[in-house]
Amino acid sequence: MKSLAQKKRFATLSMLMLAGFVTVYPAMSKAQTPASAPVVLAPATIKIDGSSTVFPITEAVAESFREKNSAVKFTIGIAGTGGGFKKFCKGETDISDASRPILKKEMAECAKNGVYYMELPVAFDAITVVINPKNKFLSKITLDELKKIWEPAAQGVITTWDQVNPAWPKAPIKLIGPGADSGTFDYFTEAINGKAKLSRTDFTTSEDDNVIVQAVSRDVNALAYLGFAYYSENSKKLKAAAIVQKDGKTAVLPSVKTVIDASYKPLARPLFIYVNVKADERPEVRAFVDYYLNHADAISKQVKYIPLSMKDYRHTMVNYKVKKTGTAFGGEAEVGVTIEELLKREPKN
Repeated sequence: MKSLAQKKRFATLSMLMLAGFVTVYPAMSKAQTPASAPVVLAPATIKIDGSSTVFPITEAVAESFREKNSAVKFTIGIAGTGGGFKKFCKGETDISDASRPILKKEMAECAKNGVYYMELPVAFDAITVVINPKNKFLSKITLDELKKIWEPAAQGVITTWDQVNPAWPKAPIKLIGPGADSGTFDYFTEAINGKAKLSRTDFTTSEDDNVIVQAVSRDVNALAYLGFAYYSENSKKLKAAAIVQKDGKTAVLPSVKTVIDASYKPLARPLFIYVNVKADERPEVRAFVDYYLNHADAISKQVKYIPLSMKDYRHTMVNYKVKKTGTAFGGEAEVGVTIEELLKREPKN
């Protein structure tokens, strides 16, 4: 006999199914990968580009989706969040992966070209400050020290470790980071320097996080920042630096726990996909996005990212089903905002 709680859950699920807000997929055995979409689709290609940080999630979802929808092909690029939006706002792609929200100039470009979109959060990330494992003097770093290293005034001036902290050795700092089209670059500079894209520029850049991993792993004096999943996958090649919080005492390492409990500040951030409304009229795109949202929890964990709460995923699914267009951010970067708050906001186009 079902308990009262079970009956209530069943009744709620039934209402959501009838309203079209929830799609139920077949149950999985422990040996199975996430269930494949029960849809047979005609040959088609879905075009996706954007954030290299979001890429591992989208790629894994696409691979799982194709297990029962082999006729659907994907092209998934890593032009960076900014590079992805350039293509997306011209109507060249169906979905844009983004590790920061769409900006005013990108909103204007989309509007000019008649591109309307849905902003859908899919997971959390923790921007991770990484060093070479042979670096023995640095285990934690303050926000002031990060700013001293990365602010524009540091260019050509802060070139050795001891200039940042006199307790550190007089050895050259080798800085590596994402390029200017990267959403990780935008979010990090907003969080550390107070304004997106405000940064010194005399450092090695790449839109490919794997290139950053290799560069740091080869240089004992290297310091970089990248997405948590790339650190997790390469934790034998890299060492994460704990971030000293504003109290000056607490040093917090990035982890699933510290992102969920909001103690990893200010470098925890949401990740998004943006879906072109016109592209969403195509059955293969609609089926894929529906599948993405239903499986983002399991697949985010699978690729070492941090899933949203189930409440937030349900709210995101409702927003998608009712085709809620625009952005909750209004074209401005925000640090520390919650997903629950974002999903309740009236979006701006």
